[in-house]
Amino acid sequence: MAAALSPAAAPKGAVSLRSVGKVYAAPGGDVVAVEDWTLEIGAGEFVAVVGPSGCGKTTLLNGIAGFDPITSGEIVLDGKRIASAAVPAKPGADRVVVFQNGALFPWKTVVDNVAYGPIVQRRSSRAEALREARTLLARVGLRDVADAYPSRLSSGVQRRVEMVRALINEPKILLLDEPFRALDATSKAVMHEELLKLYDASHTTVFFITHDLDEAIFLADRVVVSTTRPARVKAILRVDLPRPRDFRMTASSDFLALKAQVADVVHQEAEKAFRRGERELA
Repeated sequence: MAAALSPAAAPKGAVSLRSVGKVYAAPGGDVVAVEDWTLEIGAGEFVAVVGPSGCGKTTLLNGIAGFDPITSGEIVLDGKRIASAAVPAKPGADRVVVFQNGALFPWKTVVDNVAYGPIVQRRSSRAEALREARTLLARVGLRDVADAYPSRLSSGVQRRVEMVRALINEPKILLLDEPFRALDATSKAVMHEELLKLYDASHTTVFFITHDLDEAIFLADRVVVSTTRPARVKAILRVDLPRPRDFRMTASSDFLALKAQVADVVHQEAEKAFRRGERELA
């Protein structure tokens, strides 16, 4: 197995979303959740998507993950079509999702949780997977909790373990569905830095959806603002802040200027959603 958390010689994980659309059947008539969504994501790029609640961010993530079919357009990963109206949704080991709610197995220790993917995918023997899991946990400062059960850990540490569990599988793209939403502000700030350490070490492509503008700007290379439903790309803002990043950057004039710019665009769409009284969909 290649060493996880090490940048690949040739980055993988280039994603093309080409005129992607999604229509849900609903009482009273179909709902167009996503329409003509087009975006190119470079291999190794960190992209954050923001927009009003219910605008279709999770719908897009589920389409990339293969959890939910799209109804028009296509999604291409490293030149291979992975979804279209004619291609059934199908998850793959090249795409790993970390959800809002914790998904660690409570009956397994931390090291067993992290080693689970390589064992199930038959990429490693159990002994090899456990050795690599311990190595990775030590590398990110989690050596001391390797033999603990999730219930003994704080929510922040559990999130860190989930990130390591995702990256040990060496996915082409890491899909993050508001993974820090339940954390308090202090824990969230620490987790942002921890995520960036993992990202800087691996340069795995990241597709991150969030409502938190500070979070999006601090983490991403580009912030994509979605319109209200039906979701389309409204604006794409490049985050020209140097890496590595730390929390002090959030008080800089460059950061605050970017936040004001993003907030203005998001607020326009949030007002539209509020006036329409839209309820949340995926």
